[in-house]
Amino acid sequence: MAVTSVKPVLQGRFARELGELAIAWRAQTPPDPELVVLNEPLALELGLDPAWLRGPGGVGLLTGTVLPADATPVAQAYAGHQFGGYSPRLGDGRALLLGELLDADGRTRDLHLKGSGPTPFSRGGDGLAALGPMLREYVISEAMHALGIPTTRSLAVVATGRPVQRDDLLPGAVLARVASSHLRVGSFQYAASSGDLDLLRRLVDHAIERHHPAAADADRPALALLDAVVGAQASLVAQWMLVGFIHGVMNTDNMTISGETIDYGPCAFLDAYDPATVFSSIDHAGRYAFANQPMAAEWNLARFAETLLPLVDDEPTIAIELATASLGAFRPQHAAARSAGMRAKLGLPAGPDDATVDGMVDDLLELMRLGRVDHTTAFRALGTAARGDVEPFRGLFLDLAGVDRWLAPWRAAAPDPDLMARTNPVYIPRNHLVEEALAAATEGHLGPLDVLLEAISSPYDERPGLERHTLPAPDDGGTYQTFCGT
Repeated sequence: MAVTSVKPVLQGRFARELGELAIAWRAQTPPDPELVVLNEPLALELGLDPAWLRGPGGVGLLTGTVLPADATPVAQAYAGHQFGGYSPRLGDGRALLLGELLDADGRTRDLHLKGSGPTPFSRGGDGLAALGPMLREYVISEAMHALGIPTTRSLAVVATGRPVQRDDLLPGAVLARVASSHLRVGSFQYAASSGDLDLLRRLVDHAIERHHPAAADADRPALALLDAVVGAQASLVAQWMLVGFIHGVMNTDNMTISGETIDYGPCAFLDAYDPATVFSSIDHAGRYAFANQPMAAEWNLARFAETLLPLVDDEPTIAIELATASLGAFRPQHAAARSAGMRAKLGLPAGPDDATVDGMVDDLLELMRLGRVDHTTAFRALGTAARGDVEPFRGLFLDLAGVDRWLAPWRAAAPDPDLMARTNPVYIPRNHLVEEALAAATEGHLGPLDVLLEAISSPYDERPGLERHTLPAPDDGGTYQTFCGT
């Protein structure tokens, strides 16, 4: 794959086409930048030379302090509902869009920073980021990519040499992130609230061209965009649920138009299966609990639909009817995606007996909930059962009679163990190992982080030496919590 050894060309398309949603800004200069981790495969995808990125010029790019002369870094403006409450002006309070890159396949990708210093959207915050949370985003986003789930990617984490004050004084860092774009539901909320219909129309056109080009040929492009985003999010959230992922902070400013997962703050993967699981320390009411994620996504999409109404039809009543019908597709599309995914996890081919399989899934999940069985371990062990050895799976449960009743019809359906091995990961970023790796990295020891990244890079392929990464968290009676890092 061809790479360049000089500074990349950073387009300023968002800044140029949607200047009302951007404020030109520069990154804060870190006192002692040091590259902590670099995603070399992603660098090559972007046409960047990893060796150059490791040098002074590359580190300057990854911190936003050494940019091409014509680069136009901006802080993006957006609004958003945060835990249901509307904030009219959020924006990139500690982030910058450096510009757009053309990757090796000719696709436009955003290059974006987190933790690069305060901006006009900082709202009193310091605009900085600590090393641990930036490494968390690197680990989880790359795990999601390896699992085949649409996601923003992490290119690098650079330690800044500047301490960051949170509950304790922590080492600071900047994350370089890559995305199809950083357009969010909140971007449309901000544009709609301005009352500038031309701005809203240009934003719709920009989103269509970048992410859903077929919508441009529809009779009602804004409605076709809504249809496309509804479908993308229905699929995305189903994929989260299938691997036990909890986003943790599904505010409207954290939902992309592209259908990529974004903003890995208080996120984590299920240990013991419980649909009421909440990991985020700030989600006191469980708004974004594991089982609530489809409903939260649907609510966010309704807010997106509201912003598009003036462009759907000049007659408000007609616009509302059309948008409501579009939103009505979310539940069946999500259910279909979940059902197909669960069929694969159970090793069952597609067929007409969806209701029977859905009932089988529900019964299994209830057995897992009652037995507090680890989500990832259970499905992987079920693959072993499909090969004839049911004891590893049975041994996870206390209710052996109930498990045997469940196993009988499932085994009679002749599940495909090879399909299950391709569908059920053996390695996920287990919460206790993520915390272990981040704590060690904060102290300057990268060994645990390197092993964790090796494990999650090929989540379906069991390898010797990684046995710890297949094991559930030790049951110490505590409740795991994650934090936003701000």
